Amino acid sequence: MPDFDVIVMGAGHNALVTAAYAAKAGLKVGVFERRHIVGGAVSTEELVPGYRFDYGGSAHILIRMTPVVRELELTRHGLHYLEVDPMFHASDGETPWFIHRDANRTARELDALFPGQGEAYTKFLDDWTPFARSVADLFNSAPGPLDMGKMVVSSGKGKDWMEQLPRILRPYGDVAKEYFTEERVRAPLVWMAAQSGPPPSDPLSAPFLLWHPLYHEGGVARPKGGSGGLTKALKRAIESDGGQVFVNAPVKDILVKGGKAQGVRLENGETYTARAVVSGAHVLTTAGALPDEYVPPVARQVRVGNGFGMILRLALSEKVKYRHHTEPDSRVGLGLLIKNEQQLMKGYGEYLAGEPTSDPPLIAMSFSAVDDSLAPPGGDVLWLWAQYYPYELSSGSWETRTAEARENILNAFEHYAPGTRDTIVGELVQTPQWLETNLGLHRGNVMHLEMSFDQMFSFRPWMKASQYRWPGVQGLYLTGASTHPGGGIMGASGRNAAQVLVKDLTRRRWR
Repeated sequence: MPDFDVIVMGAGHNALVTAAYAAKAGLKVGVFERRHIVGGAVSTEELVPGYRFDYGGSAHILIRMTPVVRELELTRHGLHYLEVDPMFHASDGETPWFIHRDANRTARELDALFPGQGEAYTKFLDDWTPFARSVADLFNSAPGPLDMGKMVVSSGKGKDWMEQLPRILRPYGDVAKEYFTEERVRAPLVWMAAQSGPPPSDPLSAPFLLWHPLYHEGGVARPKGGSGGLTKALKRAIESDGGQVFVNAPVKDILVKGGKAQGVRLENGETYTARAVVSGAHVLTTAGALPDEYVPPVARQVRVGNGFGMILRLALSEKVKYRHHTEPDSRVGLGLLIKNEQQLMKGYGEYLAGEPTSDPPLIAMSFSAVDDSLAPPGGDVLWLWAQYYPYELSSGSWETRTAEARENILNAFEHYAPGTRDTIVGELVQTPQWLETNLGLHRGNVMHLEMSFDQMFSFRPWMKASQYRWPGVQGLYLTGASTHPGGGIMGASGRNAAQVLVKDLTRRRWR
């Protein structure tokens, strides 16, 4: 008898979602995680006395477009979401504006500040909400060859699809210019779309902007106590259904015999057997754990890219004070802080040249404004995400250039909130090198693989592996950001992989 029905390699949030569904279906599950805590990039720890830092993703948006929380009863297992509203505050440093959950309020306030732009915002939402809903539906199922056609059809609901299709195929920067004439409105929306990776000039990138209506549909939330509240609840769900979760248990090898996955060998030499193995690790990590004869060349040819972003996580003795923002709203939502579109493109140009961005646009997050458990009374946590930062530098190394990049991020934020640097009492600097070394994100790409059209839907991670099964190895399954629908806190990959796994092992239809 094998030790488990299912062994899950890694405890990122998608891996835990797969494990939780498998355990709920009555399968005996074992999860093996190399770090001392579960969650991967969706985990939280008190790294500075009194201050709790997330290690990765902090805003929970896309997971609210899935049934994961409801189906796994994660509220019963301790997950408590705090609503974030306003969802975003946008600013060039001089004129702030807010994106509220209520789209009508957002449009009214926009029109008051920038006449005509609220009307443009409403038209943008009206034109693309059907498309955004269709994309969410596609995310919640295994990818198929007709996905692009489904998106086109959905974009034409009430419209001429032949008119909408060219927009879907265009760069998202161009589509934004069609709707918004005011750069102070357009630039933050473009900057939010850039969070998936591709710059505003990339063809076929428009969907990264066009799913913006989903933010008004599902809202933005934070787990009480930190982003890791989600993965802690998933761990409890697994254990409540009889599963076991092991930390400080790195997997070295996936055991394969006669073309079938048999189990795993840990770095300490212990072996565990199973009917099936699910890898929630990066696809290149999975390939490295397999015997060479079971790794097709295409598995090593996936495009990871050259880094992506960098994060500065700060513990502050005082609350952030913005120059021209409205308190406390400015500290609640995600700050889309960008001076103009040229700032983003200049940063991308420096990145292409192998240089850290000298004046980055920022996503500023001070979620202690909605969760007082993250910082002591009077203090604040401030997390600054900046783009773009190459993993491979044209000169020097991250060991020698981290201080420079950190200083540039702080300088960029001082434009919006002068004096912040004087209140810093602790910090965590996450360079692309740090992300690889500590979170297993190859070359520092938080999305695992580049989110370009040739690596989306049925092309992720590659066509023969797009159905969450590793080709050529029976009983080996994939989940995580390397698979459809990609990176971000969504859990859809974990749920989709569980559908395939549970059906294969139990011969029961997914419910």
